[in-house]
Amino acid sequence: MLETLRNAFAVPDLRKKIFYTLMIIAIFRIGSAAIPVPFLLQEAIRALGQDSGTVSGYLDLFTGGGFSRATILALSISPYITASIVMQLLTIAIPSLERMQKEGESGRKKIGQITRYATVILGLIEGTAYYLYLRNVTIGEYTTAVQYTTGFDSIFAAVVMVSVYTGGSALMMWLGEQINIKGIGNGISILLFAGIVARFDSILKVLANFWNAAGTDTSYSYYYFVVPIVVLVLAAMVFGVVYMSDAERRIPVQYAKRVVGRKMYGGQSSNIPIKVTMSGVMPIIFASALVSIPETIYTYLSNKNGMLGKILAVFSSGSAVYSILLAILIIAFSYFYISISYNPIEMANNLRKNSGTIPGIRPGKPTSDYITRIVSRITLIGALFLAVIAVFPTIISTVARVGNLGLGGTTLLIVVGVVLDTSRQLESQMLMRHYKGFLE
Repeated sequence: MLETLRNAFAVPDLRKKIFYTLMIIAIFRIGSAAIPVPFLLQEAIRALGQDSGTVSGYLDLFTGGGFSRATILALSISPYITASIVMQLLTIAIPSLERMQKEGESGRKKIGQITRYATVILGLIEGTAYYLYLRNVTIGEYTTAVQYTTGFDSIFAAVVMVSVYTGGSALMMWLGEQINIKGIGNGISILLFAGIVARFDSILKVLANFWNAAGTDTSYSYYYFVVPIVVLVLAAMVFGVVYMSDAERRIPVQYAKRVVGRKMYGGQSSNIPIKVTMSGVMPIIFASALVSIPETIYTYLSNKNGMLGKILAVFSSGSAVYSILLAILIIAFSYFYISISYNPIEMANNLRKNSGTIPGIRPGKPTSDYITRIVSRITLIGALFLAVIAVFPTIISTVARVGNLGLGGTTLLIVVGVVLDTSRQLESQMLMRHYKGFLE
């Protein structure tokens, strides 16, 4: 990656794109860290940042600290990501959207426009929910984080705050598109990457505090061994994510020879690459959203010692029930996501139309059954890998007694995936600029 960046800086055009991307990231960081929304009690907001629970801390990680600071970009790109996921699922479920997607560039532009409108609507919904959260949250001595809660002033404050949050989500969507147009591309992912990396300092602070505690109190001297082991485990997990991100199963395909006029076509050998982690981070996102619902409800309960509170407390993050349920849901969502996005019957029909066959497998239904078996096995391997990556940081934090490091499987997969995709994109752009052609 560093070698790729060094070579990219040597190309003037790419250097301008990199600096433009860095400028967009700087705007995002200023908006999410330093520009507050009007009509907020800053003392309560500072207390909210220090007393953020597990759920809010999880959201704060993806927004680059904007959620706990209640800044203009507190929602970050979460409305756009949600809208994109919903549109991706609807494209598979609704035939008209599926036909629109197959129309080519014009169809993708129409779907992109619908996604933008959906982003604004979701931004309005999430902005309203966030305003209600700030208005009703109890933080120490504060029963609200909003200045005005009664009368016309409260209505005006609510309209302004919800409008600012909605506009902030639309601005984040626009910034991501500008990176795609004038920057190095992969804009939304880069902004998400920047928000996650901006919160990595919290992980370093946690480890540094335990290291300092080992030096000041002999009862914590075992942290001299625990902290390096945790660092090595995290490094091994990053290596595993990099390795599995590139892992794939290649199904060989042989194309028959055919004569068209005086020319002969086909007779070539190829393969169908099937990635081990075809579903990416989607199963973890879906599973994490579901298993966090009980803890979210528990946060808003007034009587946490009641029967409902005790039941919901069992599903708190870090518990064994939470980890087991998360792993099961990740595996289930992996199969669900692959079933709606991967069609072995269509693949078999395409192979037959192009005179392609898998060696030793007859065309038609035997080919689709064979591809289904391969995809099922690969999906199981990828699902188990995702489950381990999602649960393992919690296990390490519990066993090593270092608390919640805030580094989950989703963040690891996103960070590593964005780095790999950006590196490939820069390499492809450099290849296009340095290719001299066969005439020379």
